[in-house]
Amino acid sequence: MPLTRVDHLDPAYLHHWVATQAGIARTPGVQYAVLVRGEVVLDGAWGVTDLTSGTPLRGDHLFRVASHSKTFTATAVARLVERGEMRLDDALAAHVPELGGSRAGEVTVREALGHTGGLRRDGEDADFWQLAAPFPDRAHLLDSVLTSGDVLDRGEAFKYSNLAYGLLGLAIEAVTGTPYAEHVRTDLLEPLGLADTHPELDDDIDRRAVVGHSAPVLAEPGLPVRFADGRLPVAAATTGALAAATGFCSTARDLVRWAAAHCDGSDLLSPATRRLLQRAESVVELPGAPRREYGLGFESREIAGRRAVGHSGGFPGQITRTWFDPERGIAVAVLTNAVDGPADQIAGGLFSLVSKALGDAADDGGPARAGQAAAAHGSPAPHALDRWTGCFANLWGMVDVARLGEQLWLIDPRKADPFVGAEELSVDGSVLRPAVHDGFGPVGEAIEVLRDDAGEAVGVVVGGMTSWRAADYERERRAQAEPLTR
Repeated sequence: MPLTRVDHLDPAYLHHWVATQAGIARTPGVQYAVLVRGEVVLDGAWGVTDLTSGTPLRGDHLFRVASHSKTFTATAVARLVERGEMRLDDALAAHVPELGGSRAGEVTVREALGHTGGLRRDGEDADFWQLAAPFPDRAHLLDSVLTSGDVLDRGEAFKYSNLAYGLLGLAIEAVTGTPYAEHVRTDLLEPLGLADTHPELDDDIDRRAVVGHSAPVLAEPGLPVRFADGRLPVAAATTGALAAATGFCSTARDLVRWAAAHCDGSDLLSPATRRLLQRAESVVELPGAPRREYGLGFESREIAGRRAVGHSGGFPGQITRTWFDPERGIAVAVLTNAVDGPADQIAGGLFSLVSKALGDAADDGGPARAGQAAAAHGSPAPHALDRWTGCFANLWGMVDVARLGEQLWLIDPRKADPFVGAEELSVDGSVLRPAVHDGFGPVGEAIEVLRDDAGEAVGVVVGGMTSWRAADYERERRAQAEPLTR
């Protein structure tokens, strides 16, 4: 559930925005969290763990966070490098002797971390990604790499490779003399208190894991859809020797705390090593996609005018995403249990909303201190602008009047980017007024806020069209539609 409101941030509104996005996408479940300067200020869930059972999703349910695993593997390697037990320029064959004499064995640790070693992504036979076969074990991984693992020359291009990260897992085992899962658990997870994060799914934690779902399946003509929303459940699977690339399970709450360990002020890694992992080793520019950069186990892009660092995860039936601002200590994580789950767009929008709400306040730790005070003394007094806010709807859609920091905004919560078409509002006596600019909508027209006898905002009139409080409108809409459905 949303946590205590802080001065600059309204968790209840963020919950509403996420729920709207999830509902539009008909995603079975979405788990999400926001952290500001070390404090988790939002920890919520929407939907169900499994469409078949209908079990309500909670914040402690576990998701496969897949390629988030690479951030843990990269950090484990970096700590070994800092201790002098491994070098970034080491060839993989120096730690995995079976690779000796092969082109894959010449790939360096740095190249493997940054996906510039030229290795295949998943191998010639990668149908394990659709659960047609088990994920490869050590012998299968090595055989795949040695027989058909190299495609490009080292340094020729950014070429994402799960096989490379599988080999890094083997290298970590060789250097430490312990299994990969045991090492990351004792060196990373336990010291940071990440009790809900695990390097692999096992029987002990399986009961807390969500069920993945396929994309909607269309029924054949004349046959009914057999599963809820036309989605099929996806079976659980373990990841074998690719655990270092894709095996991790976690919660949104733990992932934002993991992100905090990679922000300024953390002592998990030295500042120089942290910058090394997060700086751009490669720039990835694809047609129609935003510019992305990849470092050593971490990717980055610009969101809301800020450089956001993080990683995504895609596992059969589950899509996840984390973004964080290492300078301001802001982190968001969004986990979904569908193969088409909109984790990336929700996380980007949530990051934008939080960044806009906090403005420069995050730089001095203000919101975190406010949150601590609220927890100790109850919710702070309502902000003067809060009397204008609300979530409204009419036949044509939805509109929110939201306070983000010290500014009111008119936002369409159905849009993936909440600031596309959004209007900054100012209070002008008894009405709200948007800024004047070119546009096809009711530019510059005053927005009337309708109030009940208690002074609560129950509706808004935008461009002459009334929208009512969303919950009230939904009840009325259903009542009006009932005679038409008989």
